[in-house]
Amino acid sequence: MIPNEVFTALQLTQSVGETAQQQGHPQPPLEWPYDPQATLIPLPGVETLKPPPADLWQIMAQRRTLRHYADQPLTLEELALLLWATQGVRQVTKRPATLRTVPSAGARHAFETLLLVNRVSGLGKGVYRYLALRHALLPYETEANIAPRLYAACYEQEHILHSAVTFFWVAVTERMTWRYGARGLRYLFLDAGHVCQNLYLAAEGLGCGVCAIGAFDDTALNPALNLDGRTAFVIYGATVGKRAPRPEP
Repeated sequence: MIPNEVFTALQLTQSVGETAQQQGHPQPPLEWPYDPQATLIPLPGVETLKPPPADLWQIMAQRRTLRHYADQPLTLEELALLLWATQGVRQVTKRPATLRTVPSAGARHAFETLLLVNRVSGLGKGVYRYLALRHALLPYETEANIAPRLYAACYEQEHILHSAVTFFWVAVTERMTWRYGARGLRYLFLDAGHVCQNLYLAAEGLGCGVCAIGAFDDTALNPALNLDGRTAFVIYGATVGKRAPRPEP
């Protein structure tokens, strides 16, 4: 049975109501702004990459959650493929809206992707932001203790420290609620599932493993990533790394 307080909260998101779009408010930007003078890290273009051949049905059959990773780093090309699989922009329409490699309610695509990088060839350790419209990375947080802080905020899940990279998907609520009102809050969680599933399948095709992260302390994780927890908050995460033999019990 759904607890009464949870059911009451769900009832608040049942109807769309008069939305900001219907009231004539301007559409939120397709992505967060950034300093145009910032130095971006271009990623290999997907059209130039050659992912290994993979059978979709086999990948779905063999996919397993993986928490133990090899010391081998991801290449920048592999990271580019994973980012493309999860948030890659295929087209910007006249609306404007983005058509991407994952579905999203109304093509709202309300997520920003932050990456905790531990072992990626050519990248220093730290947190990076994926600029999906540019298919590039932007340094986001380089403080020395950021990895331990994120690890602590995620209830000390060891695979965060030992992954090659950890994805944190940030929900920008206005992008979805502008069109769908309170009901858009539901769509954020549905969309997060689409994104993480693509990560699982793409990583499997690259000989990597993934562990989704839904357990974290919002009051610690959001401030650690400079998020206010209301207009923008971490909705989901996942670690990624090359496969390693499982440790003996």
